Amino acid sequence: MPQWGLFVGLTGVVLTLLLLLARASQTVVRSDGRADADPTPRPASGTADDTHRLEHPDPTAAVGAEDLQAPPPAHETVAGDHGTLSPGALLANVALTQGLFGGLLLAAAWYTEMPLRAFGVTAAPLSTGLPALGVGVALGITLYAANEIGAASADAIGVEYDERLRSMLSPDTTRGWLTLLLVVLPIVAGVEEFIFRAAVVGATTAGFAVSPWAMAVVSSLAFALGHGAQGRVGIVVTGSLGFVLAGAFILTGSFLVVFVAHYLVNALEFVVHELLGIEWGD
Repeated sequence: MPQWGLFVGLTGVVLTLLLLLARASQTVVRSDGRADADPTPRPASGTADDTHRLEHPDPTAAVGAEDLQAPPPAHETVAGDHGTLSPGALLANVALTQGLFGGLLLAAAWYTEMPLRAFGVTAAPLSTGLPALGVGVALGITLYAANEIGAASADAIGVEYDERLRSMLSPDTTRGWLTLLLVVLPIVAGVEEFIFRAAVVGATTAGFAVSPWAMAVVSSLAFALGHGAQGRVGIVVTGSLGFVLAGAFILTGSFLVVFVAHYLVNALEFVVHELLGIEWGD
């Protein structure tokens, strides 16, 4: 028999720990010592001011659209006050940390006997069939396009996002790119959709008489706070993305839809901006 109350409580514990770790390990790139200040444009490559002091990146933060719009700097190791971290080490850190939290909540779902339907997994075609895959692809491409338009609009009015985490995580080898696209990004999308959409929205509303849209707001706020390293603008962008994904989960009842959409937004940002070096606003 499903233990709804216990699972929702454990979800709250995992979510709280995730947000606390994100807060404690936020990546803030400082050129002048100010934290969460309005980001300033980076100097031209090759100047003395082009070296930035970096703290350890947020290993729990989503690698999502809100992380992915700054012009790509050169691929190199990241030197900071606490040592040097290569992109490979950062990717491993992200995958392991995300996997840990996802594994904890997955174990909690098994222990409390949660039904798969609560997480958006059923035999319906729009849940796990080709229609769900198609909707996820369409949604992901649409969100990516909307993100690019929003980035160009923000640049036009002089608003810049502090999104250097994307460049820090970008590999410089073929093996690294395969690891990013086939291992790390699927883990990130899967864990975040499982926690923020399937558990917070799906399981909570399946077990209790709670409005799914109210939980979508709660989920989106938590999702945004988990990306505090991106500054105020990044929080707004992440929260908006989270709410759209939560809405898609509610309307389709499908985990596959939001997983595919989330993955595509992340993957397209990395491939277009970092691998291909395309900047639409230029």
